Amino acid sequence: MDLELIKQPLIPPTTVLAQNHHLTTEQAEAMRAIPSTEYWEAMANELEWGRQWDSVLEGGLGDFKYFPGALGNVSVNCLDRHARKDPLKVALYYEREDGLTETWTYEQLTTETARFAAALQDLGIQKGDRVAVLLPNTPAAFIAIQACYRIGAIYSVIFAGFSASAVRDRLLDAQPKVVVVADGSLRRGKIVPLKETLDEARQGIGSIEKVIVAKQLGDHYPGLHVTYHADEVHMADLMEQTTRLAEPVMLEANDPGFIIYTSGTTSKPKGLVHSGLGFLVGTYANVKWSLNLQPQDVYWCTADVGWLTFPIFALVGGLANGATLVIYEGSIDAPTPSRPYQIIGKYHVNKVFTAPTALRMMRRAGPEALAGVDLGHVDLVALVGEPLDPETWHWATETFDSFVNNTYGQTETGTAWASAMVGLTPPNPARAANRCPATAPKS
Repeated sequence: MDLELIKQPLIPPTTVLAQNHHLTTEQAEAMRAIPSTEYWEAMANELEWGRQWDSVLEGGLGDFKYFPGALGNVSVNCLDRHARKDPLKVALYYEREDGLTETWTYEQLTTETARFAAALQDLGIQKGDRVAVLLPNTPAAFIAIQACYRIGAIYSVIFAGFSASAVRDRLLDAQPKVVVVADGSLRRGKIVPLKETLDEARQGIGSIEKVIVAKQLGDHYPGLHVTYHADEVHMADLMEQTTRLAEPVMLEANDPGFIIYTSGTTSKPKGLVHSGLGFLVGTYANVKWSLNLQPQDVYWCTADVGWLTFPIFALVGGLANGATLVIYEGSIDAPTPSRPYQIIGKYHVNKVFTAPTALRMMRRAGPEALAGVDLGHVDLVALVGEPLDPETWHWATETFDSFVNNTYGQTETGTAWASAMVGLTPPNPARAANRCPATAPKS
């Protein structure tokens, strides 16, 4: 630990971040001081509900419910309400390692999500049924997961870099009726054969009734050999056959939303179940303070969809805040170490959420990787994942000439509960920043 860094004064918000916030510092401190039930009710009231709650909190530690009796839908809050307000606003800028790009508006993403949700219903998927998702960072992942939220299916998202054995463990645990998988993905110029991995992993798992294959690479990569079976269908064919758009199912606030697994560093990975609407409220608030997203922002979360960081800060929390997201499929330093800088410059990204590991990788690439890229529009670099060393903090602050917000959270908490309220509260550069409102009493 750099003792000199600990002794440094708190880092005040930059002028840009402070001017673009709807609260004052005094109002933020007052919010941090209010009772947790009052705070969470205020956050929930910023979202859309089909039925209000009977009370904010019922029960106590070990056996409690937030917003019992409340009815709502995650996909409505992440997609529909933004599509109604500004249908042509860009929701996703998607780029793949080989240069393929797509742009998705909120209207397009909402429509395709509702269509895929209807397709799942036509396959017999109902509220409470489980769907496994083995997809890389693609629009298909957003569509599949938000479709599950729309109809009340419980999804289990599986990291696309896992071995067949690791995938099998999660399939055996979740017992899904449907699996959504890509034919393959790209990483550092090599094909990752996801469908082949699933073929090996699913042997003998009787719960699986249908496999939906998203042809991400298709026939463009002759090195990819995909075998199809009688219970498998292409996602594109399924979407083409489905004309109906599924209406959102109103779910109770404590109904389960998804299964996510711990990292496995303590023996066998453990599956956690997060409620759908509870996770929505938590991540909406988390992103609101950790990123201070504004309507004009373009925001890139570099995490993989298979790790909880991505659902928190992009797939749910980011969309719930109406963000324009950049999603990248592949290794962010491929095909050259300049790639992350090029993406930031190409899409005029002004807020980045990443991990210290990624920053250290960029730092090792040296200043030549920055050649020809203007980073002057970057206002915020936010982090989570592992300790941030002082050298990387100094490098990031100087290289991006922006505010660095180091956050801390856990798979179990479902959000990063230590973070600066960006634009409002000053962190110490030596540690993860202040507690978020309603997370812990002041020491």
